[in-house]
Amino acid sequence: MSYIVKDTILYVENLSVAYDGKVIIKDINITEKDVHRETVTTGQVIAVLGRSGRGKSTLFKALTGLVKPATGQVLIRDIKNSTEMDIKAKQVEEGDVGFVDQKYTLFRHKTIYQALKFALRKSSLSEKEKEDKINKYIQEWGLEKVRNQYPNELSGGQRQRTAIIEQIFSSGSYMILDEPFSGLDVGNVEDVKRSIHKIGADHTLNTVIFSTHDIELAVSLADSIYVIGYPTINGKMEHYGTVVGHFDLKAMQLAWKDFDAGHLQLVEQIKKLMLSS
Repeated sequence: MSYIVKDTILYVENLSVAYDGKVIIKDINITEKDVHRETVTTGQVIAVLGRSGRGKSTLFKALTGLVKPATGQVLIRDIKNSTEMDIKAKQVEEGDVGFVDQKYTLFRHKTIYQALKFALRKSSLSEKEKEDKINKYIQEWGLEKVRNQYPNELSGGQRQRTAIIEQIFSSGSYMILDEPFSGLDVGNVEDVKRSIHKIGADHTLNTVIFSTHDIELAVSLADSIYVIGYPTINGKMEHYGTVVGHFDLKAMQLAWKDFDAGHLQLVEQIKKLMLSS
């Protein structure tokens, strides 16, 4: 499927993070570019795979500006100050990148509508535009019947969708979902997949980064996959996380198409890489 690669929207250079002198992740390098497909709005969907304890959560904290790197930098496109002719980058700061954890943390004493209104508090939109935007998302994301309900009255899927919309409203084009498929049944997994597709279909700059232990799910959904693991250097396995493999499913002609034998081969390749790192 044809596509055009445009400007860099995420640039991670020589990133390392240490806690109390212990290096958790090191030498992380990631470059993702804006991708345009003819007649189809497609944002970036990036999966991060790796065995437990390899530093995925620490990487996510660095990508969202929640922890300060020991070395390196994380740059994202400066959405507010960029134009088509003049693309600017900025160092990531807390609040630039939306983050939805496994608990779908919401305000206990705010209804869905109130929570989304609060998420738009810093927006330059008029009150009428805010109202229209909230109503549009509530309707499109299947939350119309529960718009005035509180988190404890919602299903897990409804809480997750609300948390995602909150982050879209407050953080713009970048979104990280930490294990969004964990513990879900088949129906809810399909709901999350639809949510990710919906975010991407909103704008070509929209970038969803998610972690999962399900390799097949990652291969079927993502257009770029990073494997975080312990590297082997000079025959010795080190004990810090780094990128041990990157798979560009666009270049492999596996993105945006039904799961087939090519996807299965990639699943086996990633599985072997994870087991060895």
